[in-house]
Formats: sequence, C-alpha cells, structure tokens
Amino acid sequence: MAIIAQFFIGLIFGLGLALSGMSDPAKVLNFLDLGGIGSGSWDPSLAFVMAGAVAVTLAGYKWVLKRPGPLFGEKFHVPTSRELDVRIVAGPAIFGLGWGLVGFCPGPALTALGFGTRAAVIFVAAMIAGMLLARWLASRSSLPGIVSPIDQLEA
Repeated sequence: MAIIAQFFIGLIFGLGLALSGMSDPAKVLNFLDLGGIGSGSWDPSLAFVMAGAVAVTLAGYKWVLKRPGPLFGEKFHVPTSRELDVRIVAGPAIFGLGWGLVGFCPGPALTALGFGTRAAVIFVAAMIAGMLLARWLASRSSLPGIVSPIDQLEA
C-alpha cells in the first residue's frame, strides 16, 4: 500500500512541476535572470510557484508533525542538530550553482526525463555521479562534522 501511495504522490508532484514550467530549464533560467544578463526576459512566474510550494509545505509540516508518527514509517526523520558544518554550507551552494548554471534541480530534472530531452539525461547522469562521489568522499573523510550517509543510517 505504501508504494502505491508514494507512486501517486510522486505522480502529482511531477505533474505539478510539468504544468508550472519548473521542468523547463529555459523558464527557470529566465526566472533567475534578474539583471537581464541572459536572454533579457525576466520571468517572475516561478516565484508564485515557489510561494505556493512553501505555503503547502509549511501547512503540511504543521499538520503532519502533530501526528504520533508517519503513516508509512516507524518515526519522523527530522533534523535535531542546529550546528552548521561543511556539508550544510557546501551542499546548498553546489545546488544553487547547478540550478543557476543549467536551470535544473533534481525533481524537475527527473520530470524532464519523461520528455526525453538530452539536457535532462546529461543532468541526471551528472547528478547521480555527484551523489556517488559525495558518498565516497564522506565515507573517506576525516573532517570534523562530516558524517558518512552510511554511518547515519547505522546510527
């Protein structure tokens, strides 16, 4: 039952990304082009998509976290640490650079795979390679604050 619910949630999410234009890198890059440096046609429409997503997420968190536990899991996995480390700063910075350079982030890129665009295929392949590289580096790292994702699962 859980896998069916997750499938439909993902399907609705993907449809929302496609309908809003978030899976079109040109639309995203036009949104990020505040100074008119690129194509010169700033498109503010994605701000409304993001505002809607933040509102739904905020309401969802407030509603869901009042429950004694998740429907399809043993417990909620909510971060408890308030400490900043290298991963907390570097991860979003790399994400933002990638989003600004190519106009894709993970969800919309996976949605765009359904359209068969070469750019989406290249991005997703690079994303997977980057995830594997990050996991490998984290497992070999001796930097303080760097914890391997595998170590986190075992904890």
